[in-house]
Amino acid sequence: MSDIIDDEFEEKSKSQVKREMLELQELGLRLSAMKPELLDKLPLSNMLRKALDDTAKHTSPIARKRHKQYLGKLLRGHDLETIMQPVRLADTNSREYNERFHNLERWRDRLIEQGDEALNAFVALYSETDIQHLRSLIRHAQHELKQNKAPTAARKIFKYIRELDEVQRGLK
Repeated sequence: MSDIIDDEFEEKSKSQVKREMLELQELGLRLSAMKPELLDKLPLSNMLRKALDDTAKHTSPIARKRHKQYLGKLLRGHDLETIMQPVRLADTNSREYNERFHNLERWRDRLIEQGDEALNAFVALYSETDIQHLRSLIRHAQHELKQNKAPTAARKIFKYIRELDEVQRGLK
């Protein structure tokens, strides 16, 4: 019985606490580099938002280090999972961003190959789709593919469906 109680209240090692603090500090720097429109959608306190805006003012290495520690301290009181989800989707180095990117590439290829069948499936997922515009882009991309031309319409399709995805996920 006492073993169970001891396991429940096991303390973190100093190393683990330090790793967590460094992660919070790095998150603070990543947040400070994000666009203000995206930061507005995150549940951040006024103090943290002001500190994020002030990050660029700190130019000397010592001041940046101190400010990074301050950001980590302010982040301790926030729901990190709610903050991390949009950050991961917007960060080009994250696994979630890459998965989202590859999924959109697959949609683009599927739309070009299958035409209206894939378009109907896409519209079911993204209700804000301008069907006429996307159908026109698909026809242009199919024509370019047959003519062995540069895939400019395919790039426009990708850009359009990426914007739709960002709007739906609240990234724009």
